[in-house]
This record gives sequence, structure tokens and C-alpha cells, in this order.
Amino acid sequence: MEPTPPAIEGHPAADTLTTNSVRCDAYADSVALMRAAQHLTGLPGITAASLVMATEPNLRLLDDARLLTDEGRAARPADLIVALRGTADAIERALREVPALLEQPAASDGTEPDAWEPRALVEADPATALALISTPGPYAAAEALKALRRGMHAFVFSDNVSLDQEIRIKDEAHRLGLLAMGPDCGTGVLDGVPLGFANVLRPGRVGLIGASGTGLQQVSCLLDAAGEGVRQMIGTGGRDLSAEVGARTTLDALDLLAADDGCELIVLVSKPPAPEVAERVVERAGRAGKPVVAAFLGTERPTERGSVTVVGTLRDAVREVTRTLGGTPAPPWTPPAVTPGPGRYLRALYAGGTFAYEARHLLPEAATEADPYVPGRAITLPERHLVLDLGDDAYTAGRPHPMIDPTVRAAHLGAALTDPHTAAVVLDVVLGHGAGPDPAEALAAELESVADRRPPVIAFVVGTDGDPQNADGVRARLEKAGAVLAPTSTDAAEWAVSLVAQPDQMHATAGELAATAKAGP
Repeated sequence: MEPTPPAIEGHPAADTLTTNSVRCDAYADSVALMRAAQHLTGLPGITAASLVMATEPNLRLLDDARLLTDEGRAARPADLIVALRGTADAIERALREVPALLEQPAASDGTEPDAWEPRALVEADPATALALISTPGPYAAAEALKALRRGMHAFVFSDNVSLDQEIRIKDEAHRLGLLAMGPDCGTGVLDGVPLGFANVLRPGRVGLIGASGTGLQQVSCLLDAAGEGVRQMIGTGGRDLSAEVGARTTLDALDLLAADDGCELIVLVSKPPAPEVAERVVERAGRAGKPVVAAFLGTERPTERGSVTVVGTLRDAVREVTRTLGGTPAPPWTPPAVTPGPGRYLRALYAGGTFAYEARHLLPEAATEADPYVPGRAITLPERHLVLDLGDDAYTAGRPHPMIDPTVRAAHLGAALTDPHTAAVVLDVVLGHGAGPDPAEALAAELESVADRRPPVIAFVVGTDGDPQNADGVRARLEKAGAVLAPTSTDAAEWAVSLVAQPDQMHATAGELAATAKAGP
């Protein structure tokens, strides 16, 4: 189909324009798009070029790079955006080359490695070292395999990829000495380049590997606040430590970071792995030649096996890393005194699935589903504890993730605040690349709309001083609206559960609260 005429906007640099040309219903594989972008960037008069499908994450990446115009904003996910910055003449010449570039076959030397050896995340030509794949799930496996066979690490943001396809992708990556991150890989920072939902982090000496996107974000942001920086942050996809997948990417990432002299300590983050997989991972971590802290959520007691320390919470992982690297961990947090609401039940409304898991571990009897959001229809909450992962597919069908669009979560928050059965509410607010420009405003407005007899709202912010949303401003906005801030997801969950536990269990430890909560409030 013929492209729509490009929209052209001025740019601060003299004589430099930004253009989006939209090619409707023109799917192209990610390898072809990156190859074309690399060629166009090298043309005289072109200072930046990006060719992407118009998915929501890709639009935000273009916006962050100041490469998005109104024409691109109006594109649909099935459309291809050619985003160019340069002089008018150069842009016109570049657009004429696009059709031929997209039809050009890729070259291959046909060589394969004899055995798995980890390759650097950025090689001689960083423009072709990694492919970010954000296509509809049915296309993602084919695109990942194409990228791997052209020598690129694959970051697969796409979800709805079958288990068999995931195993095939990861086996191919291992065979070629590459990493397959994902599918459904929400975050990564590779050689300082943020991918997916990622925060602005200081560079440093800690390497992170995780099957948990928001868990990685929480740990990395807390390390940043403690003065530590990130060497690499490698997402694996949420199923990597399952019995079926067998930690394929985690094990390869461990080998890569073990061989990296700039990485002094490795952190692993995951919901509970399959037992046999956990054993395999800990054994491999023990051969890394450097300290490893494994945050396997729900582990009741910290354990040490040589150079590997296993802890059960995100907060404790950060404390152990800080201690191991010679720093002083933050002192235990003491919650302020608050009065629970009139009801008996906790309403934990999360955008991050890892945070929901933390709370569910403390309240295993909590409901995990509620009414779907339908505009104009009231939401009815169950008469029991409720822990929701509002980033789950059940709540995002046809809608952006709640880190981007707070509409669905704000509606559930309004229902929780006015429900007489609510004792306390928990919220996470995640900042960084990919997240909405003002993720707290809709939640704060909902809080302010219910000022009388409101149950306490416990919130925590996942972000750094460098994030574009202004972490301090977000915290101030939430506090102004009446939220009480906790320093970590772990502290927020433990405190909230203490508010709905029996009086003699107030401020108990996570393990004690979990045991108590099984009997109900």
C-alpha cells in the first residue's frame, strides 16, 4: 500500500526537520527494518533514522528520541513508521530508497560456532548487535530466529508466544552463542541502552538477570538509590525458570556475566523457580567466580551456598548486595501509625506482576480476579482480600498496560476507596522509559475525590532521579493526595498485611504474616 504523505516538523537544529512517513498495513520483519535504518542513518544529511511497527512501546521509544510526529501518533499497530531527521532534501532522497531497502535480502556467511561461547552484548558494530522484537505474538518467533541467525542477540518484547516456540528460540540462541531475552521480556539495560520498560540507571559493577520485569526495575532502582550502578540488566522472560524452559537464558546470561571483568556481582530475580531448575541455577552461579545474590521470591529463610546467597524478597536482595559490596544497607523501615479503614480486607492494585506475587505470598487466600473494567459500569469487589495484577492480559485486552494508561487501575481504585469492606489499599507507581508521562496523576485525582472516611492508601514508587517523570515530584503528588509512601514493594506489602492481620501480629515478619494470613483476617 502506498505510504501516507509524511508529516514534517521543525527541529531545534538549524535546517533540520523530523519526518514520519506511515506505510499502512505494511508489516516488515524487524531485521529488515534495522538494516534499512542503519543504511538510512549513513546517508548524507540524515542525522537519525528509525523504522518500526507502530506498536505502543515503539511509539514511546520514538517519542523519547524526539522522532515522533503527529502522523506517527495517528498510526495503527499494523502500520510501519519511517521516522527520519535531517535536511529536507536528504529526507526526500531517503524516502525514495525505503521500498528497495525493505525488499533487500539479508546476507549470511553460513558459519556457525562449534560450541556455545557467550558473545559480547555490543560487538564491533553496535547498530547490528541486538534486535528488539515487538510484533504480534504469532510473528515474534520467526523474527527472533531471523535475528539470531544474522548474529544478533534477540530482545523479544512480544507476548503470546507458545512454550514450544520459546524453547526453540532459546535453543537456537544457545547454539549460536547469543542471548534470547524473552518472550514477554519487559525490561533490560544493555551497555547503558534501556529496552522496554526500563529506568535511567547509573552505570556500575552489578549485573542483573531476571525472569521478572518489575522485580528487576525495583532492585535496580534501589541499588541506584544506594549509590550502586548497573553493568547489564538482562531480562529472560517470565517462564525461563519453569521446569519446561529450564533456565536456558538465565544459564547463558550467567556465563556471559561471569566472563565480564566489569561485572563484580550478579543478582538473579525470579518468582519461585521449579525446584530442579533452582538447583541447576544455584550450582551454575556458584561457578561464576564472583558473588551471586539470588532473589527467589517466597524463600522463607536466607541461605548461603559458597559464593551464592539466596533471599526471599526484593528488599533483602538489595540489602545483601549492598553489604557484599562493602556498603551499609538502609536501616529497617518503621511504618507510621495509621488507622485501617472500616472494613476487613486488603485491596492491592498493582501494575507490576512481581509486586502482586509478593503480596499474594503474604496473603495466599486473597482473590486474584475482579470484575473487568467496562466504561460506565460499576466495579464490584469480592468480600475477601484482593491482590490484582492489572498488567495481566485479562485487564489489558485492547488497552495499553497500566504503566502507560492508568484508566483501568483508577477505576478499580475508586471502587476500593468507596467499598465499606476495604481496610487498606496498596498501589505501585512505576516510572522510567516506556511508562506514562504522569503515572501518578490519575491515581492522585481518584484519592482526592474520596476525601472522607477513606481507608489508608500505601504506595511505593519505582524510579530514579534520572527518570523523565521526576520521581521526587511523583512522590510529592501522591503524598499531597493523601497516600502514605513505603520505601520498597516488600515494605508496602508487609505493612499492608499487618494492618489486616490480627492485632497481636502487627508489624510481624513476612514469614509470620504469611502463616497467619492462611487462617484469614
